[in-house]
Amino acid sequence: MSQALLQVRNLHVNVGDIEILHGIDLDIHPGEVHVLMGPNGAGKSTLGHAIMGNPAYKITKGSIVFNGADITDESTDKRAKAGLFLSFQNPIEVPGISLSNFIRNAQEELSGERVRLFRFRKQLENNIDSLQMDKSYLDRDLNVGFSGGEKKKSEILQLLTLNPLMAILDETDSGLDVDAVRTVSEGVQTYMKQQDRALLIITHSTRILEALKVNYTHVLVDGKLITTGDASLIDDINENGFEKYLN
Repeated sequence: MSQALLQVRNLHVNVGDIEILHGIDLDIHPGEVHVLMGPNGAGKSTLGHAIMGNPAYKITKGSIVFNGADITDESTDKRAKAGLFLSFQNPIEVPGISLSNFIRNAQEELSGERVRLFRFRKQLENNIDSLQMDKSYLDRDLNVGFSGGEKKKSEILQLLTLNPLMAILDETDSGLDVDAVRTVSEGVQTYMKQQDRALLIITHSTRILEALKVNYTHVLVDGKLITTGDASLIDDINENGFEKYLN
């Protein structure tokens, strides 16, 4: 097996003075899709934000190694430049910068080079067509006035265009109707057609997983990974819930 793209070891994370994660171990290899499930308040989003380096989530013990480099103490922008991507559960509105300019600026920051406008715009329009979004959204302020579904599609548009080594999707399918879930799922599937990419999906629902081959499913309860299984674990949770893991 190839070397793990992401290695999390004995990770303890505080929010304020409260410890939320209590010793998480996790390995994700290139080409793998991992699903993280658990009841509300288990710490799922905390893990995603800690991996991405959100300063509100303080790592008090343990380590995070990404693509062979220890990033435990690195800033969020350096983790992004290394190839990490996090989609937000509730994408924020950013007045004053268009969706197109936001993605272009991000791409230039990641590559350290100027992006040729014509080539970039063509790539962006191809990606937005695949997500069945109106091209007018490209020139609108980022997420301002977007519906919940369009905000989530905007996140996947960023994923497809920036093309990171690994993506963490935090409740990307929440609040989406059936058609939007299908479209977003197809976008994620397109991203995973690249064999060296990896995915961690944090979710309560499993609709977004229908077009994906899930390699591992993890159950997080009270800040601890209780069990890990294959895709069949998702079916068990759908049928029986989390009760046996809570006990």
